[in-house]
Amino acid sequence: MEFGLFMPPMHYPQQNPTRALHRDLETLTYADTLGFKEAWIGEHHSGGYEYVTSPEVFIAAAIERTQHMRIGSGVASLPYHHPYHVAERAVLLDHLSRGRTMLGVGPGSLPTDAHMLGVPWSETRKRMVEAWEAIYHLLTNDEPLTMETDWFTLRDAQLQLSPYSDPTMEIAFTAMESPFGPSLAGKYGSSLISLSGLSAKGFASLANHWNVVEEQAVAHNQVVDRSNWGVVAMIHVAETREQAKREVEKGLPGFAMYSGAVSERTFEWLEPEEGAPVPEGPPSVDDLIAAFGGTQIACIGTPDDAIEMISNMAEMTGGFGKLLLFSATDWTSQEANFRGLELFAREVMPAFQGSNRRPMAFMERAMASREAAVAEQRASIQEAQASYTGTKES
Repeated sequence: MEFGLFMPPMHYPQQNPTRALHRDLETLTYADTLGFKEAWIGEHHSGGYEYVTSPEVFIAAAIERTQHMRIGSGVASLPYHHPYHVAERAVLLDHLSRGRTMLGVGPGSLPTDAHMLGVPWSETRKRMVEAWEAIYHLLTNDEPLTMETDWFTLRDAQLQLSPYSDPTMEIAFTAMESPFGPSLAGKYGSSLISLSGLSAKGFASLANHWNVVEEQAVAHNQVVDRSNWGVVAMIHVAETREQAKREVEKGLPGFAMYSGAVSERTFEWLEPEEGAPVPEGPPSVDDLIAAFGGTQIACIGTPDDAIEMISNMAEMTGGFGKLLLFSATDWTSQEANFRGLELFAREVMPAFQGSNRRPMAFMERAMASREAAVAEQRASIQEAQASYTGTKES
């Protein structure tokens, strides 16, 4: 299993936005040194909490600050962009990064974005499919494309550059509750990012996501692999559960309040019944942690708690290739965030990657043979002492 980050990012609006954005870049730089393999950056235009409006610009800055990590859009909201621009920007980033960028696409997640940009919310999925058909052709086909829709036109369109990656950069679709994203991932043989852990209803549908991918892959003669399935999880770890709770006390309620305001998804954790009233104020940290534990969609605890949660998710789904930490949410201070990432990399990741298998096996072997080894060592010392004494007397 590989590990990465999924960064909306989210920042409470009372703070300095410039510092917040640079803090996100610092998080990516640090995660790169810890061995996180990839990161996905969101696109949002309203709400006040999520102000990375162009993942491509952010990715360009992040690529220059990292050495190994792959960084992609998570996601580019296709209904708001001409598809030609999306395709050519993705290829340009592919060249500038020498193959370290990825392209995640979706219909957009905030109704307020669509309203502000004059896009009917009911048309976002239709527009996404139309845009993606054009983008996919431009990325993978040398033939000029002419295409006419009610919102964009292409005439004899080709990209000046082929992708740096062969045949193209990694493509990913996202999924929450509906089979829309998994269907497209299967149809195009692409990666899937499941954000179902951000919603109680979505979590219930998580196990079926890959079934949909495989069904559509068979129907369209594609080959898919679970190693390309990324699952997003909300996890913050500390040395103790009490410390983890203290570290999120200030930031978690505000995050929950914002999430509930834009999608009501957070309040599903607290009151999953249909039509339940939205609370007037932020839920308490205790209520949130209890709800997280009850639905198994998040972990605020120790590395052992995180290992148990991830293991349960893997068993429930039949296995996935990537675990993506929902990151840059201002749950904690940057210091606590860095400590949590380091602790996760040190104690959680090895449990799923096998990197500690040989050291642990050698330690167990050493412990098992300790008595014989110590006896041999003592006999050798006694022999050396006797030899020295005999030499001295003679």
